[in-house]
Amino acid sequence: MSDTPDSAVRTYIEEHRAAFLADLAEWLRIPSVSAQPEHAEDVRRSAEWLAAKLRETGFPVVEIWPTDGAPAVFAEWPSGEPDAPTVLVYGHHDVQPAAREDGWHTEPFEPTTIDGRMYARGAADDKGQVFFHTLGVRAHLAATGRTAPAVNLKLLIEGEEESGSPHFRALVESRRERLAADAVIVSDTGMWSEDTPTVCTGMRGVADCEITFRGPDQDIHSGSFGGAVPNPATVAARVVAALHDEDGRITVPGFYDGIVPLTDQERALFAELPFDEATWLRTATSYATHGEAGYSTLERIWARPTAEVNGIGGGYQGPGGKTIVPASAELKLSFRLVAGQDPDTIEQAVRDWIATRVPAGIRYDITFGAATRPCLTPLDHPALKSVVRAMGRAFEQPIRFTREGGSGPAADLQDVLGAPVLFLGISVPSDGWHAPNEKVELDLLLKGVETTAYLWGDLAAQPLR
Repeated sequence: MSDTPDSAVRTYIEEHRAAFLADLAEWLRIPSVSAQPEHAEDVRRSAEWLAAKLRETGFPVVEIWPTDGAPAVFAEWPSGEPDAPTVLVYGHHDVQPAAREDGWHTEPFEPTTIDGRMYARGAADDKGQVFFHTLGVRAHLAATGRTAPAVNLKLLIEGEEESGSPHFRALVESRRERLAADAVIVSDTGMWSEDTPTVCTGMRGVADCEITFRGPDQDIHSGSFGGAVPNPATVAARVVAALHDEDGRITVPGFYDGIVPLTDQERALFAELPFDEATWLRTATSYATHGEAGYSTLERIWARPTAEVNGIGGGYQGPGGKTIVPASAELKLSFRLVAGQDPDTIEQAVRDWIATRVPAGIRYDITFGAATRPCLTPLDHPALKSVVRAMGRAFEQPIRFTREGGSGPAADLQDVLGAPVLFLGISVPSDGWHAPNEKVELDLLLKGVETTAYLWGDLAAQPLR
């Protein structure tokens, strides 16, 4: 347990609240949109701004690391204690595109505070959640009288997460020794709700592919040739129809091999959450739940793998009829992966399965994109217990557990560094990540500050090595 006094932490945060929020607003004014080439200079400017602020915070080592794309920021603050564990914090400083005409009520890159909420692109995803670490470490030092953190603290803040992190793994591999850590804290996630603070314990991975089926060399007359040559659109439809069985299970042989199953404890913890299916369906703009038999909705989106048809097309799509056998058809498929699944193994399994579904006379190409690995933190890991205790002190209530159905680069850190990944985020669903009017709840943002102020002392006392 950390010996950081709660009252001292809260007093320090309140005294520095205004300056902290003013600095965050300044950073949010930089339109660091990594997906748009015209903002490349803004992404570099964002990295430089953060580097300067981290030096001002007290980090003795701050570097901007170039990549083949946008730059990342690295910072390090040694504890000075010979047995102190090393903790790496991950986040990103790039943001999604945004324009007033997209439906914003305010200018997306002019932060506006209304009723305790700061509206701006990046306010929650992810500049706000990166920035709370700066005030958090200062509160930790002020409350304990230390001159350096209780842990060897490192930060890696990348600049291409919103563009799929295309150069991130190569960066981590090339800087493996500098990034070595006993635990990784990812502050690019959220909580269940304002009233139900939670810790995420895992994220799914993803693999995706495009398949083009080719039949005749050109569209041909369905009366003259239909029924006598294979139709690539029919093949695409049959592949889609065969992807799941009647219980919603994926039929690709070997797809489920090695999966880490949900424990009874995890299922019970998920069931504790105040989940309302009707509300969830409204959020999903859908009319019924569906999926693998034997699992709840939350279990399906957090802890089970999926195969989704993202797109299907081929043949004539214009008005009226055109009686042809089309020359080609296309499929786009994605596979969400869970702990125990390896993207390379899944890719080969899908390739092998497709090969068995394609009849003679149909040529095809299948191309996979860059995959993301799944990651999972065991519930009994001491670092996870530290995060839960620190959040519990800040929020003054029990902390519950979730997983994330989406994917991110956190698994690369776990895979390359061999360190457990912990998720610490304070964003809530209403924050509107990637949407118009993104915002962050300021009271929750300061709870994130408070959590980190307690966390470093707690982690220093745990057997992480």
